[in-house]
Order: sequence, then structure tokens, then C-alpha cells
Amino acid sequence: MDENWLFEQFERLAEEMDVTLLEGKGDFIGGFCTINGDKFIVLNKVKPLSQRLRVMATSFRKLEIHDRYLIPVLREFIELENDRKSLDLLR
Repeated sequence: MDENWLFEQFERLAEEMDVTLLEGKGDFIGGFCTINGDKFIVLNKVKPLSQRLRVMATSFRKLEIHDRYLIPVLREFIELENDRKSLDLLR
């Protein structure tokens, strides 16, 4: 799977769900937050694209996506990342 294509799919989903993607540089991982009701996903653009994709998957998992249509590869990526995080917690 092409990571750039997957990133574009996440950007489209963010736009559809009225989530602002913010990219910056610094000593942070990134993640989801709300400020005054506005939804944001903060990404560290100096981190590898694969890590930014994982941050987006984890962030979207926190939103109401279970009843929303997602292209299958995007839903699978989000679910696999969630499963990976669950396994990490068990270790």
C-alpha cells in the first residue's frame, strides 16, 4: 500500500469530518484534541510518514467512524493500528 495515497485518504476523511490537520515541527508525537469544540489532529512533519499515519489512525479511532462509510483499506488500517496498540498494552 502506498503511504502517500493513504495519507491523502486520511486528509479527505478529515475534511469530510470537519477535522483540522495541523503539521508542525518539534519534540512531540502528535494526536487528537479538541479546542472550544473544534477538532484537530496534530502531526509532527519531521517524523516518518508511517508514524504520522499511525497517529491519524489512532486519532480517527477516537471519533465516531463506526457508522461512517470508509474505503475498506482505510478502515482496515485504522483497525489494525488499534489492534496493535491493544497488544502493546498487554505486554
